[in-house]
Amino acid sequence: MTHQPATITPADAQGQRAFLRGPRAAALLAALFLVCVFAQVDRILPFILAEAIKAELRLSDTALGLLTGVVFAACYALLSLPMARLADEGSPRVVLVGCALVWSAMTALGGAATGFATLAATRFGVALGEAGAIPSSHALIARRIRPERRGLALGLFSMGIPLGTMVGFAAGGALGDRFGWRMAMVVAGVFGAVVSVLAFAAAGRTPAERRPSSASSFIDASRALLRQPAFRALIVAAISIGFAAAPFYAFAATFLIRSHELSAAQAGLIFGGLQGLMGTAGTLLGGRGFDAAVRAGSTTILRAPAIAFMLAGASTLVSLFVPVLWVSVAFMLPAMFAFAYTLPFAFGVAHQVAGVGREGMASSLAMIASGLFGPALGPLLVGAVSDGASAAGLENGLAVGLLLVPVACVTTALLYQRAGRRIAALG
Repeated sequence: MTHQPATITPADAQGQRAFLRGPRAAALLAALFLVCVFAQVDRILPFILAEAIKAELRLSDTALGLLTGVVFAACYALLSLPMARLADEGSPRVVLVGCALVWSAMTALGGAATGFATLAATRFGVALGEAGAIPSSHALIARRIRPERRGLALGLFSMGIPLGTMVGFAAGGALGDRFGWRMAMVVAGVFGAVVSVLAFAAAGRTPAERRPSSASSFIDASRALLRQPAFRALIVAAISIGFAAAPFYAFAATFLIRSHELSAAQAGLIFGGLQGLMGTAGTLLGGRGFDAAVRAGSTTILRAPAIAFMLAGASTLVSLFVPVLWVSVAFMLPAMFAFAYTLPFAFGVAHQVAGVGREGMASSLAMIASGLFGPALGPLLVGAVSDGASAAGLENGLAVGLLLVPVACVTTALLYQRAGRRIAALG
């Protein structure tokens, strides 16, 4: 299999793709946005419910790190590539809705968990469903949204991540305090299933695209992409993002509860509300910024995300050790913004470098990079360091573990600069 890397241009050759316009395009993006919201809600619920789950099931911070890290990331990575292949070569609508029904059902079943093993099994099932969510959604966007609006479309879709985080933290914390963590998970699963049905109707019929016959597997297709230096540089940067973002979202609310004596509802409302605001601004500005950079043919297309991550690293370091609640939260805001701002750039540039018809595979590889190593190891490392620091008598042990976040933010900034140089070399 041979493939020439695409240059960063305003529009790719799109073949006979039938792009949607006006209300139909808006309806598709609205449906995908809602799917993204509830995918994120179901993913992060254990973060805000962690203290209640830990107490009832008698888990350690290390066990929580395993649940929110390795258990989820392992399945997510195993199935992301084949799901992306199905979305690229078949019907992304069918892949998306099938996956949404699976992860919604498994979220609801999590409310019946009786211990670490049963809860881990349900989180494995959530990961199984969510493995196909972003690749199939991105494949739908690539087929139905005009190239000159692609960055904005990706930004609007990605806006579901911070808003889903906001809803998950705020509503999850409130439901958990009022009705218990088990009911919170059941309610989230039911709403996710309803949204998946709406998405199926809004997406419309999406037939498979005609492609030259090929016997190559998704592994061969992945290797072809990874042979491109620019794409490899993006993947390395995505790995670093995972080590920054995953521990931040896994333990930030727990950090506020322990260090500043908040309830789960209070921490969820504060952290979730601000994450929603900063994430919304970040994804929208990131989408517009990416579109502008593509139209201008910018050779520094990743400079802005690199600057955002450098600022996030410095501010997060401060937030971990200041004793005043509002100051600590304020210094978390640049990280919330950076994680959202980078999404349209990360996926949009990956799609451009990969080329037409490989958008799902490009998204999947980027997701595996950011969603496997960091989420698998990051929360586990933070939890283990936190347990060790607390056992050694340190009062703020979790803050010591969370030092991984600012280090990974600065590393991401440097790797984005390197990736930008590789992309500029494409001409």
